[in-house]
Amino acid sequence: MTLASTDLLWPAHGSPTDLPAIEVVPLHERGLPATTYDTLLRASRLWPNRPALAVLPNAERFQRPATTTFAQLRDQVHRTANLLRALGVTRRTTVGLLSPNTAELPSALLAAQAAGVASPVNPGLAAEHVEQLLQRGGARVLIAAGPQLDPHAWATARHVAAALRLEALLALAPTAPDGPAPALEPVEGVHTGYLAELAAAHPADQLVDIVLPAADDLAAYFHTGGTTGMPKLAAHTHANEVVDAWTVAANSVLARDSVMFAALPLFHVNALIVTLLGPLLRGQQVVWAGPLGYRDPALYGLFWKAVEHHRIAAMSGVPTVYSVLARVPVDADISSLRLAIVGASPLPPAVRTAFEEHTGVLLCEGYGLTEATCASARTFPGHPRPGAVGQRLPYQQVKTVRIDPETGEWHDLPPGATGVLAISGPTVFAGYVVGHSAHGPRLEAAGKVRDGWLETGDLARIDDDGFIHLVGRAKDLIIRGGHNIDPAVIEDALLAHPHVTAAGAVGRPDPHAGEVPVAYVTLTPGAHVPPSDLLAWAAERVPERAAAPKEVVVIDALPLTDIGKPYKLGLRLDATRRAVHAELAAHGADYAPDRITCRPHDGDIHVLVPTPRNEAMRDRVTAALNRYTLHWQYAPEPTS
Repeated sequence: MTLASTDLLWPAHGSPTDLPAIEVVPLHERGLPATTYDTLLRASRLWPNRPALAVLPNAERFQRPATTTFAQLRDQVHRTANLLRALGVTRRTTVGLLSPNTAELPSALLAAQAAGVASPVNPGLAAEHVEQLLQRGGARVLIAAGPQLDPHAWATARHVAAALRLEALLALAPTAPDGPAPALEPVEGVHTGYLAELAAAHPADQLVDIVLPAADDLAAYFHTGGTTGMPKLAAHTHANEVVDAWTVAANSVLARDSVMFAALPLFHVNALIVTLLGPLLRGQQVVWAGPLGYRDPALYGLFWKAVEHHRIAAMSGVPTVYSVLARVPVDADISSLRLAIVGASPLPPAVRTAFEEHTGVLLCEGYGLTEATCASARTFPGHPRPGAVGQRLPYQQVKTVRIDPETGEWHDLPPGATGVLAISGPTVFAGYVVGHSAHGPRLEAAGKVRDGWLETGDLARIDDDGFIHLVGRAKDLIIRGGHNIDPAVIEDALLAHPHVTAAGAVGRPDPHAGEVPVAYVTLTPGAHVPPSDLLAWAAERVPERAAAPKEVVVIDALPLTDIGKPYKLGLRLDATRRAVHAELAAHGADYAPDRITCRPHDGDIHVLVPTPRNEAMRDRVTAALNRYTLHWQYAPEPTS
């Protein structure tokens, strides 16, 4: 590759002023690979012997990863894709993936995209939800964590394989397993075996009898929290993924030899775009955490030593991760760490301050959603823009609109005006998968995409430099530590209780997770059901542990709008007031709840709390409330 073409592919993008110069060059002249498979081939050609992946078996063994070069990764993808083809996978066939991270998973995902369409699913979901998602996507082969890696995921996979009468169920092994793999119990009518063993019999040098993907072909289905019912399946094309990965990787902070740390699960688009495809484009090594990722408590105590050992330069995580790391003593040389990316949920100012002061590493905030592939905006270390989640990424356009509640018509708003954020450009998804037939998926984007513009459901204003300032969410999703939770699954679980007549679930502010789910219910006349019983009832019936409500409040009636529709904002106001009151009480400022004012403003909630007369108490209250993602201030009148 010539120097000129390298400059064309990797323009300077280290400050907000670089964006106009980047977009002078049309995107199609940048020379990006057309597909994720082309991205892999390019990396293996340019850097065959360079380490691509270093996967940790677990946190304790961070010094002994399983390392794979770019050429070896290509060979693994070829073998696996050829195996999938032998099992009947074609360009429109869906391959499900149900596993925590392990050394075999990245190549399995890339192989599924090379031979067909990948559909990664959260292994923590209930079996019936996994089954419904894979059925909707038309999966015919399932690659899943074997019994040695994740017994629960394997049990779910066996159930789904039998229920959907899949062609094959392929098991993944742990990274550097302890002892031989156990024999797999057969599933009637389903070809079952360990993926690595079966793939070893297939060619590694090329794809055999596989129609190569094109840029506009579908690459993957990612499930994302909807506002009602089951999670939705968002369809991504190869071009969606490659372009979005390039816009993230095209930053001037990291060099080609920079090492990135990855710990988010590969059923999450951030893990695929930011920590797999982006580094593939740049030829960068990625150190992957063990199967528990950031959920492994042991990881935090060893994290700084791992940064020093692997000379990690960049990482990506959710605010909760940085909140924890801000309290872990820095017991190693972390001078290599230059870029810490944070996204998926709002970043509390106190978390930013605590992490940056503790480590000296600046946080780079990002914004995106699965329907726009992954990332649509980012901030720039050293170029603060208070209150903004980032400047739009190259070749993505943003605007705000007012949506007429009666007609649904969109009305563009002037710059700086608050409205529903809309995004257009090459990363807007192909639509939701609503069904599947022998001819392929049925996609639907009506109501979500209009004239190429994606409605995000977020309320925002956009400044003159293209920086996005979020002011609230127009949708009701609960975002717990970056994980989307549909309130409907909590409400449905509670409504199944014989004495619950109505239910509403909302997010309550939380200093660690951003927000946690809480629920409000009404009961049949004369019923007396303890909240603890309702909590246990819901926890047993929600599809995943993260959706279990932290509190259930029994009330006389759920709030309604003037036209009789549920008023979720009223519940959010009450949940916020309860959270603030509990936090103040814990710090000795035990005001009566009615002294704390919560009110809606620009789609968000603003909190007023009484001003303590005591300066020490004021300092404690300020520090406590700054741990939350809240718009709050002291009331003008002081109180004792």
